[in-house]
Amino acid sequence: MDQLRKLADRLIGLSAAIGSAALLCVVGVVLLDVVGRAFGNPLYGGQDITMMAMTVMIFAPMAQCDRLGGHIAVDLFERFFPAKLNYLIDIVVAIFGAAIFAALAWATWDSSQLSVMLNLSTNLLYLPKAWFQWAMVAFMLLAALGLALRAVELALTGRDIRSEKDA
Repeated sequence: MDQLRKLADRLIGLSAAIGSAALLCVVGVVLLDVVGRAFGNPLYGGQDITMMAMTVMIFAPMAQCDRLGGHIAVDLFERFFPAKLNYLIDIVVAIFGAAIFAALAWATWDSSQLSVMLNLSTNLLYLPKAWFQWAMVAFMLLAALGLALRAVELALTGRDIRSEKDA
């Protein structure tokens, strides 16, 4: 279990780094585009690059967000529930989260098949949309894996990875 957690944490860290690189890419493209527009020569394909980099920037850090406990949580009634019920709710929520990300990955995979069939690409640079959809699928599956692993760890060991400080 510990080796699986270490591997998952490394993959989660890698996906967060990829998301950070996408953010830097977007910042650079916007900067070049704004400066270029000031001189009457905007960056050709800047919107295409920004649009595709945004998909990576949004979905790459999803697993890291869960790892750090950053997803939305409503804990309004938590203090009124017994500890065992809160423990069970945490497990069920992690399972539902994994199922939701897996379903989103499946729907995106279906959409990517349509993109391949129709040869969909961006407007100016003709970047294939399917490549970015496949990246989104990988990031969503990683988030689903992280959530499922958290549910298993909670159920078997009672260990909540989100509460550890070395994240």
